[in-house]
Amino acid sequence: MTTPNIAAAPISWGVCEVPGWGVQMTLERVLNEMSELGFSATEFGPLGFLPEQPTERAEVLRSRGLTAVGGFVPVVLHDPGHDPIPEISAELRSFTAAGAGVLVLAAATGVDGYDEPRPVLDESGWATLLGNLDRLSQLAGDVGVRAVLHPHVGTLVETPDDINRVLQGSSIPFCFDTGHLLIGGTDPVAFAAAHADRIGHAHLKDVNLKVAKTVQDGSRTYYQAVIAGMYRPLGRGDIDMRNIITSLTAVGYDGWFVLEQDNVLAAEPSIGEGPIDDARASLEFLRSVLDDA
Repeated sequence: MTTPNIAAAPISWGVCEVPGWGVQMTLERVLNEMSELGFSATEFGPLGFLPEQPTERAEVLRSRGLTAVGGFVPVVLHDPGHDPIPEISAELRSFTAAGAGVLVLAAATGVDGYDEPRPVLDESGWATLLGNLDRLSQLAGDVGVRAVLHPHVGTLVETPDDINRVLQGSSIPFCFDTGHLLIGGTDPVAFAAAHADRIGHAHLKDVNLKVAKTVQDGSRTYYQAVIAGMYRPLGRGDIDMRNIITSLTAVGYDGWFVLEQDNVLAAEPSIGEGPIDDARASLEFLRSVLDDA
């Protein structure tokens, strides 16, 4: 079996790019708690969480025994009048300088947050989006970075129809986010079985299905559902995480398993309490499954 790569994500500690997204824990506390749990790598988190200067960013991580995986970059891909190459080129310079190897793209609508209605793309919009995905994948590959597309609630690639468009119209690998796939209407177990060859990166989330359905039916926004406990530690929700993890390892998946449990904090937790408890539970579950695989 391929040796698994396990990483943390700042969003598990409530650190998010969306304005007004709860209390933002400090860089020092988040990274120290990751290190305390035994993580050896993390995604970047939102702009401004880590130092912008790449060598300083790498040093902040290195001092806590962490390396950089890469990070989530929402970008407008569907607008024929907008060229995403300059902004992604700048991101890639930062990624390579910090030693990060995965660029996680999301097809942004152009509006902050994930709770506004999505625009409906015409054929021209889809052609532009798909063409940009392949352009950005090539751009990243040329500097040794793997670009992946993250189907994400509130973006232009969310539903099964959206995902099928990308499967058929682009060669870009996917960021396999179990939670966002489920909420968007795709069975993550079935996706892993059918499209393992297109999975280049994994965000592992477990989900309270009852709460997730309130996002699907419109009675809660995504943000409200996160506050209501939609995401659970691995093994404590309604997704068959064991099946997913073992199916990926069985086909030789060699990407990252990122433990990413989106969280909104109402207040700064006491030291030793809060998100660290859920992160510990998820890490223990993942390691137990990998040991049995």
